[in-house]
Amino acid sequence: MRYNVTIQETLARTVQVEANSQLDAEFAVRSLYQDCSVVLDFRDLIDTDFSVEQHGPYFKSANNDFTLIKGDCVETLSKFKFGFDMVFADPPYFLSGGGISYQSGKIVCVDKGEWDKPTTPEEMDAFNLRWLSACRDHMKDNATIWISGTHHNIFSVQQQLLKLGFKILNVITWAKTNPPPNISCRYFTYSTEFIIWARKQPKVAHYYNYSLMKELNGNKQMTDVWHLPAIAKWEKSCGKHPTQKPLAVLARLIQASTKPGDWILDPFSGSSTTGIAANLLGRRYLGLEIEEDFLSMGKARREEIENIAVRSGYIKRLTKAKIILPSDASLEAKECGTDYGVPWL
Repeated sequence: MRYNVTIQETLARTVQVEANSQLDAEFAVRSLYQDCSVVLDFRDLIDTDFSVEQHGPYFKSANNDFTLIKGDCVETLSKFKFGFDMVFADPPYFLSGGGISYQSGKIVCVDKGEWDKPTTPEEMDAFNLRWLSACRDHMKDNATIWISGTHHNIFSVQQQLLKLGFKILNVITWAKTNPPPNISCRYFTYSTEFIIWARKQPKVAHYYNYSLMKELNGNKQMTDVWHLPAIAKWEKSCGKHPTQKPLAVLARLIQASTKPGDWILDPFSGSSTTGIAANLLGRRYLGLEIEEDFLSMGKARREEIENIAVRSGYIKRLTKAKIILPSDASLEAKECGTDYGVPWL
């Protein structure tokens, strides 16, 4: 792996000059310095600072169907010229305000990290507009985007989508079949999340695999309410991410809106569930993430499905749950040599 290491040295020396004012004294020394009458060298060194920037992807699979890059999604995407077929984003919900929840038989704090701390409505709108704009710039004209959320953030996301010219296609209600109980007993139990589905261009047709969704739903039209369980224990084999989404949810929306071989972007990669689902279904993936721990988890999960037994086990579980058809179990993305338009990738 290659890194750019920037060395910044601070040199200092005191020079005495005759002058009528501080400004004249500074001008006199500047002139001496520019004329090389004063030359600073290693003896004048007072501080050295090293900054390291990773030059290249954090991880790339052997057949190039899965790439992870460490960095802010907006800054990273500014270096790209690539157009994606689909985007899935699970941005911060801004709900880690010190509340409590019930998990695995224990009362736990819902704080997930500094990145999820509540903020002002204005700051939330600006944040959502910023990353949505960056993603839109790298979507094909017929591409669609899925964004998950709760009431804490989803209304802000919806407003920014409209502001940017997206056409909202559906708002999926994911009704969790195994939600945690409400231990305060002061509200209805929280059991749903929302997933907005929108296309980039209002007048450019998007792809929707209607026939597959109908077949997976017992030959009845699939509605915008999805009754699916929250993440299962078998999906946490490489570690626990605080907002990890189940493979079932990602597999369904990926099949609904992409074709095998398509490119999928996740600007908040987390534990890379989007990438695992994409690769299991023969799609290709780029994930962007800031947190080193989450990148490590995503890398481990992708390496895990190189094991045929593990991969087959995941496919069997998704098939049994009627998330994918048995005929889809052999899907695998072909080797791809694209560089996303970024030389160092």
